[in-house]
Amino acid sequence: MSAADQPVVADPPAYRPVSWHRDHRVALAGIIGATVLQVIVGILGPSVITITLGPRRSPLPPWYLPEGDSKPNEWLVSLMIWAAIGIGAAALVIALRALADGWRPRVRRLAALGVGLVTATILVPPLTSADVLMYAAYGRLQVTGRNPYQITPADIFRGQYDPVMHWTERPWTDTPSVYGPITSWTQLAANKLGGTNMHDIVFWLQLFSAVPFVLACLGVLLIARTAEPERRARAALLTIANPVLIWAVVAGAHNEALSVVFAVAGIMFIRKNPFLAGLGIGIAGCAKISIGIWGLGMVWAYRRQPKQLFLICLGAAIPMVAAYGLWEPAALQRAVRNGGLISTGGWVNPLFTLLVGIVGTGTAKIIVGILSYILLGLTVFFLSRVLPWQTAPGAESGVEAKKDPMTVALRTAVIIGTAWVCTSIYTLSSYDLQVWMALALIAGGKLDRLLVVRGAVLSAAFVPGRAIAFGAALEWTAARVRDPISPIVQMLVLVAIFLWWKWPDRRPLWLIWRDKPRTAVDTNPPEDGDGPSAEITPEPAEGADPASKVAAS
Repeated sequence: MSAADQPVVADPPAYRPVSWHRDHRVALAGIIGATVLQVIVGILGPSVITITLGPRRSPLPPWYLPEGDSKPNEWLVSLMIWAAIGIGAAALVIALRALADGWRPRVRRLAALGVGLVTATILVPPLTSADVLMYAAYGRLQVTGRNPYQITPADIFRGQYDPVMHWTERPWTDTPSVYGPITSWTQLAANKLGGTNMHDIVFWLQLFSAVPFVLACLGVLLIARTAEPERRARAALLTIANPVLIWAVVAGAHNEALSVVFAVAGIMFIRKNPFLAGLGIGIAGCAKISIGIWGLGMVWAYRRQPKQLFLICLGAAIPMVAAYGLWEPAALQRAVRNGGLISTGGWVNPLFTLLVGIVGTGTAKIIVGILSYILLGLTVFFLSRVLPWQTAPGAESGVEAKKDPMTVALRTAVIIGTAWVCTSIYTLSSYDLQVWMALALIAGGKLDRLLVVRGAVLSAAFVPGRAIAFGAALEWTAARVRDPISPIVQMLVLVAIFLWWKWPDRRPLWLIWRDKPRTAVDTNPPEDGDGPSAEITPEPAEGADPASKVAAS
């Protein structure tokens, strides 16, 4: 066949949004708008949402209106944050739908947008969570020569005035630190840099949250740099430009990114240097022990190669033994004990409350703990059967996904991490960070949407999320979001994972009846955003011209 006789394959049609819920412009407006709402609430100053930082003695951020100039209405700021969470989650889903329809944004612009949103978020005080005040208190204990793993802030401020610990809030003031040594060092550094002023200390803690977050996201984009444009854009949307993550991690100045940034650095070396990969995950575990889930993924990737497996374990053991064995053994003990806590907003809380009235607190904890481990195993099994296999970026040409160590490690981390955050008796939306980072580099199937639903509702459950007094009407409303709405949604996420395993070919998350059969030509895009529908060309008859056969194929 001559070149002139070759069938002409047309370029794919240009992306044109046909509805607002698949329009990238709506998505970007929502992503930016969610952060704008958060920043406005922070600028208004201390409220039931914005934490109180005490006197300001320097021009450093976080910035907000002087106290007394405004007294934000508790309903106004709460509704604004609920709206910000909802808008951000919806915008992310719309962006993923636009991506599936053919939108191909420039990844550098998405990354710049994400960095800008993160920067804007830390220019105002942390919102809804007072955990950062406890981080400051643990650092203050170290500055004064005390051990935060053995002494609590309340042990000090109940007997004497302290300019930093005075500003801490319940309910964690009687709790020793449960964080790894690296996290404790950042808390100490923030106190050294901020002195005795809580406002300045919090700024440095916000920086120690935002910078690792940005670096971890950029590390994921660096790994994805050789992937197709759609995968690179998806990686940016699920990490640096993810409004659900920016709210869950950065807005509250949580410290999850301190461990994830080292895990991302480690995964970069897993194909070429297992020892460095293990070293990275070991250092990550010295910040927060739960990142060991990525370590399990690495071990599973090299389970049939003893030499590489040994190198990974050796690399991980060096910093872990030094930190938890020699430097601070009490840190590991505190982290393990923390596993017995039960959080509100999670699937377990209604069941635990019911059981406490029947069998008492101790027995109820044992029952829900056993049930959570059973659900953990089942969820791992379900996800392992349905999560798509897609080779991670950067693999050598022709390497099968199941034989690529990075792909196996990331997929295992996503499976175990998702099962852990969804079935644990203590769970927060910030814990999802390690799952999002791994998921951004491989195919997620329905997990993209499930994590958006889980993270958004669980975040909304902690608005307001502080143990302070506020109006009875707002308290009642917030309590209903926290229980039963959020637990029901968390249960539905587990149900969706089961339904995905039971009927893997069905697109909707919770559809339990058979999908409507699709016609030969379906011009309507799928409702769930899994991608644009394809036009099905009937098989040509024998003897048809070659062009029709190419079209049919």
